[in-house]
Parts: sequence; C-alpha cells; structure tokens
Amino acid sequence: MLNVPPSAFPAPGSQQRAAAGARSKVPLKPGRSLMDWIRLTKSGKDLTGLKGRLLEVTEHELSKHNKKEDCWICIRGFVYNVTPYMEYHPGGEDELMKAAGTDGTDLFDQVHRWVNYESMLKECLVGRMAVKPIAVPKEISSAVSEDKKQLNGVLPEKKVLASSAKDLSPSYDWFQTDSLITIVIYTKQKDMSADLVIVDCQDKQLRGEIIMDDHSYLVEVDLDHAVSEDVAVNIAEKVGKVEIILKKKDNVHWKNLGQPSEGHNTFIKRTDRGLFYRKCKLVSKTEVTHDTKLFCLMLPKGTHLRVPTGQHVYLKHIIAGTEVVKPYTPVLPFLPLDFQEPPCHDDVHIYLMIKIYSHGLFTQALDHLQIGDYISVSNPEGNFKKSQVQTSEDLLLLAGGTGFTPMVKLLNFALTEVSCLRTVKLIFFNKTEDDILWRNQLEQLALKDERFEVQFILSQPSKDWVGKQGKISPSLLSEFAKRSRRDSKGLICICGPAPFTEQGMQYLKDLGYSQEEIHAFTA
Repeated sequence: MLNVPPSAFPAPGSQQRAAAGARSKVPLKPGRSLMDWIRLTKSGKDLTGLKGRLLEVTEHELSKHNKKEDCWICIRGFVYNVTPYMEYHPGGEDELMKAAGTDGTDLFDQVHRWVNYESMLKECLVGRMAVKPIAVPKEISSAVSEDKKQLNGVLPEKKVLASSAKDLSPSYDWFQTDSLITIVIYTKQKDMSADLVIVDCQDKQLRGEIIMDDHSYLVEVDLDHAVSEDVAVNIAEKVGKVEIILKKKDNVHWKNLGQPSEGHNTFIKRTDRGLFYRKCKLVSKTEVTHDTKLFCLMLPKGTHLRVPTGQHVYLKHIIAGTEVVKPYTPVLPFLPLDFQEPPCHDDVHIYLMIKIYSHGLFTQALDHLQIGDYISVSNPEGNFKKSQVQTSEDLLLLAGGTGFTPMVKLLNFALTEVSCLRTVKLIFFNKTEDDILWRNQLEQLALKDERFEVQFILSQPSKDWVGKQGKISPSLLSEFAKRSRRDSKGLICICGPAPFTEQGMQYLKDLGYSQEEIHAFTA
C-alpha cells in the first residue's frame, strides 16, 4: 500500500476504507506540482486577495464563496481561500468543491486529517469563523475547573460520551514504590493486546493511548519528577488491564503524578484526536529492486508501539520549509519461512518498503536521508480487522507494484495464526521482472507452505518471460478468484495505484463478490 503515484499532499481518500473504493487522482497541468505550490506560497503573492487582513467570517459570508473561481473552506474554525490551490490539488477541483462555502472539517477528517493543512494553506488563511454565543452548562464548566487540578489518582471522567456509555469508559489509577511508578489503565474490555497500546515517555512527558475500535482513551501527563527512558508495558489481556511502569530517576516519594494535558483522561473517537508523532532514527537503508528500498527506523527508547496488521503510519518531513506528510504501510524485514515458531515481535524497529520516484518530492527527500538522521512517524491508522481473515477459508490478495506492502504482514499473519484458511493466493501485478518485490522469498514461501500460491503478472514483460501477461481484468480475476468450495467464505484484499484498485473492485463485484468480501487498502 501507499507507495503509489507520487504526491506529497494526497487528495481525499487517504484513510484506509473497507470496500469503499479508492480515490482517483487527476493529471496535474505542467507547473502545478507540490514543489510549484510551495514556491508560489513563498513568492509573496497575495493568495487570499485580502492584502494581509484577517477577517472574522460569519456562516453567511462563508456560504457566498462557493464557486471554483471564489472558493472558501472552513477547517476547524479557520477559513481558507483555496481558489489558488485548485489546480495544484492532486484529487482535482471537484474534491475541493465538495466543501466549498461550508465547514469542511468532517469531510477533511474522513479522508486526510493527517495532512498539515495549517502549513500547506497558511498563505491562504482568510481568518476565523465568528463564534455564536452559547450558554455553557454548569456541569461542563465545573468539569473544566476539575481538569485544572493536579493529578492524584483518578480524576472525574470527562463528559465525552453519553451517560449510557459512561460505565464502559476506561479509567486509570497510579501507585508507587521506592523505585517505580505504575499507571494502571482499566479498559473494561476483553482481548486487549499489545498492538492496541501506544506509550511515549520523553523528558517527563508521558502519553499513553489505548485503541478500542474507533475510540481511544488517553492518559497524558507532564510528570512531577524525572523518570528513566526505560518504559515497561504489561497487559492482562483477558481482563483488559494495562500497566505502564516507569523507573524513577531519584528514589523520592511523589505527592502527585503530574499536571494533566488538555486531552488527558478522555475517551473519544479516534478521528477527533490529533495524530501524535515521535522522531525515529534511520538505522539502515537496503536495496530491494532498482527503484525500491527497505528503510529501517528505530523507535525512541521510551516508546512502546506495534503497528497492527493492515494498518499504516504517516511520515512527516520538512521540505523547503513546508511540512509534508505521506502514508506508508510497515512490512517485516523479510518473509518468515518457518511457521512452526510463534511470530517474533520486534518492538524497536519499523520497516518501510518505499519506491523512490525520480520526480517524487517526498521520496527523493527520504532517499537523501543519511543513516542516523531522524524523521517523524505517527501512530498507526487504518480500519482493517484481523477478524476478517480469521473467519475466512479462502484469502486472495491482489497487489499492484508497491501495493504489495500491506500484504506482507497479512501473509505472515494468515499463514502463521489462522488455521481455518484452506488457500492463500497472491496475484502480484508489475510492469517488468525487475519490478517484482521479494520474488525469491515469495517463491520459497510457496514451496514451503502448500496453502500458499503466488502468480506474477507482467504488463511489459521481456521476450523471455514465460509467465502470465497483462493487466488486471475480468478474465484474469475469473481465473484466479475461485473459491475452494462453492459455499466457502472468502476475503479478497486489494491494494495498488488508484485505477488498479477501482477497476479491480468493480470486476470483483461483477464476478459476484459482495462488498463485505472485499477490503481495499487505499491511499
């Protein structure tokens, strides 16, 4: 996933959406690349048409600016004149026009909340939305004053969910010994696993986020005293209890845990919570093919993070003074061939297989990183659920180019941990033989495990190629997308460039596969 055509400011559709169809990009005119946009924003040209003034914008005023030649959009209370950006948007003008003259925050959150629009559109800022005066309920104002208190055990829960859901909301407590601080989070959910717990502890700043379906619970504190970089995370999976264990730097008695952040002790939708990044060190960069490399990034010492199967992270990098973000799906360092052993979790490194585009602004910047340089990596995102595989008998993976990346962990999980699978097929589409990622490993895996079959299909083969030729098509899919039994339950996962994914999904539906049987990894 997510190494498909180069655009460092992707258009809507960047979230992974199950069977919802991938977004399509439109060809940009010459001189309308991301770098051209960055140059324009730094040219001193008045992009708002307001000569440097900032306005307080009413809903009525915003609604007037709803045309391609005069388009304002509100995101999180800030209003931007996106008219000059129209021709630079990789998703095309029509995508931007969906929010023209309105509050586009929800639309933005659905499709690419991870993009730093403040940086990308800062020269287009018109001003703030005018705030309507509203009465603040007493219970909310009292809750705000409670939040300002120092932490000393459990704070009153914030009123984020409806009262009917209150009993299901997580809570936390903490205790200490002479040398340790232990924060205990009671998730009140069974089957809590290590890849649902993300902890960062740097310079007295503790942040622990627990992922629970489409919600997350956050403990975020400026600690009262210094702790060492070593952080331990213990999980009682069956009862849903999570322990974060910190080592005191000085064996002093703590009166309080620390000062809460604004988001502390909240249980809210993940889309309402901003993405968190930490700086990771580049420790190796190895060639996979002529234009694709395997990057190994090392997490900071105080970080506990595992990227779940089928999920991606965002890389953030400053290019020409502008913050640019791109999504990538972590892979394994190699394809394990011995499935007798339980899966080994590397809690220190993140591996990314990235295609370097000759004219790709972001991938060229990544390729120029030196060993020891740092890059910001986000928390994992994505909506793929392992249960989709665990209830299937047949698994078909359709990958186009670097759309192979989400299939790596998925293959490993399916063949290692899912006993009910009868068949696992990978249909891998590339241009030439030289473009095939991990060909040797995939062929070895097919020899090792009789459930697994791989087919390489080339669109521009050499005259010596004896395998399948062509592009994704109904005839090719009808040949390979066969169930092991007429009534067997199957899952088809697809990832690649947007046209590949869109066409593939339509062909599969034409072949009688339902929406529930298809998962598209889209970027």
